[in-house]
Amino acid sequence: MIEGLVTAKTKAIVPVHYAGVACDMDKIMAIAGAHNLLVIEDAAQAVDSYYKGKPLGSIGHLAAFSFHETKNINAGEGGLLAINDEKFIRRAEIIWEKGTNRAEFFRGEVDKYGWKDTGSSFLPSEIIAAYLWAQIENLDEIQEKRKMIWEGYYTGLKEWAEEKQIRLPQIPGYATNNGHMFYLVCNNREQRDTLIAHFKENGVLAVFHYLSLHKSEYYTNRYRSTVPGLTHCEKYTDCLVRLPFYYELTDENLKSVISIAKSAF
Repeated sequence: MIEGLVTAKTKAIVPVHYAGVACDMDKIMAIAGAHNLLVIEDAAQAVDSYYKGKPLGSIGHLAAFSFHETKNINAGEGGLLAINDEKFIRRAEIIWEKGTNRAEFFRGEVDKYGWKDTGSSFLPSEIIAAYLWAQIENLDEIQEKRKMIWEGYYTGLKEWAEEKQIRLPQIPGYATNNGHMFYLVCNNREQRDTLIAHFKENGVLAVFHYLSLHKSEYYTNRYRSTVPGLTHCEKYTDCLVRLPFYYELTDENLKSVISIAKSAF
């Protein structure tokens, strides 16, 4: 499907490791190589997740991680750029340094610094960095708890989901589960909306998530109004529901959400 959408204007492939579950990176890298394209991994949700033993974010030419408050480890906002191709390091540093070569000046590589490129103020404060570092030091503990929550949802909802023909997350053999989120894929939008409303009536915030970029007003006003062959994107827009998922979720909370889900329909 990816290769069929490559045109002469295509510059890069941006695979999204949704819910921290790896895309098939061997296939994607092969397509990129055949068409001389860059691969930029959207690893926003993929901290501590792997593809065939390789950390996600280490495979493409570039990768972006998120430290938004909803992520496994967070700084409230902000993120991280992973650079796996040395030719991008210097420009990335200049953009990071507000468009200047200030870092080169501090390393003694130039006798003065000035503006070299576009840039902005991307540097986090020491307080934010310290907040994040404390979580990195405790990553194993955080991940163990999150995976227990994920397994609790999966075990508790498996039979119900099969009965209602609702899909649960699947982890391919080449990927690992980093316990980022737990979602349900309903049969249609009506079923999804009914389920979300049922949760809300019982004091639980469950939300839809996936929005198709090619259907957005921004995209359709500037590019093609329709893109053929993206039926999966549209299905997840209409059918996916995210369940409450955070480190402090207790066993009692977990059992309550499962019980409320089972009382739907």
